Amino acid sequence: MGEILNYGILGCGMMGQEHIENIALLPEARVAAIFEPDEIMAAKAKAMAPNARLYGSLWELLEDDSLDCLLIASPNHLHIAQMEEIAARRPLPLLVEKPLFTDPADAARVEEIGAQYGAPIWVAMEYRYMPPIAKLIEEAQAATGGIKMLTIREHRFPFLPKVGNWNRFNALSGGTLVEKCCHFFDLMRLILRDEPVRVMASAGQEVNHLDEAYDGAVPDIWDTAYVIAEFAGGARAMLELCMYAEGARYQEEISAVGPAGKIECFVPGPGRFWPTHLGAPPVAQVIVSPRSPKGPQTVDIPVDPTLLAAGDHNGSTFYQHVQFQRMVRGERTPEVTLADGAAAVRMGLAAQRAVEEGGAVTL
Repeated sequence: MGEILNYGILGCGMMGQEHIENIALLPEARVAAIFEPDEIMAAKAKAMAPNARLYGSLWELLEDDSLDCLLIASPNHLHIAQMEEIAARRPLPLLVEKPLFTDPADAARVEEIGAQYGAPIWVAMEYRYMPPIAKLIEEAQAATGGIKMLTIREHRFPFLPKVGNWNRFNALSGGTLVEKCCHFFDLMRLILRDEPVRVMASAGQEVNHLDEAYDGAVPDIWDTAYVIAEFAGGARAMLELCMYAEGARYQEEISAVGPAGKIECFVPGPGRFWPTHLGAPPVAQVIVSPRSPKGPQTVDIPVDPTLLAAGDHNGSTFYQHVQFQRMVRGERTPEVTLADGAAAVRMGLAAQRAVEEGGAVTL
């Protein structure tokens, strides 16, 4: 491995392009190779990383001897097969976007990949690295005295257009509670430091994509959800998702409450969606509210404008790559493991099953 880390990227749609922008901000790293079958997306990626080589297949990309690590940012339903091919042919250090898999039957395939893969794998869970969320995670236990209730609210914009419209359909995306919400189930496990034992949910498609059709098929992706999870240690966590609330000041709101007090964080959505006539976009905040003595303490958590402009995730993609590159260089182990990624998907699948069956699902 040379001084410059050479990335090979599989999939350069919207999220892949965000990764390219953030890799470009880091010293001693570059995108060296790209496999993107869509011509328009490939051209955009090439414009962003002009020195990268474009390959016509994953097979050809893996033959590039210069590569030090790989990034999978392809559509969800392709992740497992691509990981299997990499594991069989050239298992380089890997950053794989969430969700790891979309079909419950593929859970065993993830375990097999983990058993045979000859290099470290990091699952991309960007929300962990949003500065206000990272601050909440750091201070949650002390601020609450041990969390009893955890609530995550995301009020946001509808799913954006993607190549082939794969994110409009449950069969390709895994469903909203897997595709979108595995981030939040990962945060629940991380913040509570515990594992779920039971999941209940109510969800549906109420507003978005109802008047759309692709090759005669009408989207079936949900845009509304409540999910409640009970954890082994007795804590309860709830997710509230609304994907037709882009007019909100903050996109994510997280609160954790325990016998000593409450801690909250508020995260704005992508700055590019904030109306210019309203002035500067809101700044993320963390608020600690002790029970005694009473008196909320509010701290602004500003993020470097360069990082905000390089993606839609409050600077987190940059911070994630900083740690991933340390892993590639042998300076640390994966912080988000295959087991973490699989556990988040299992929670999402359980929530979707709870909706479909109208009852609680035991994990």
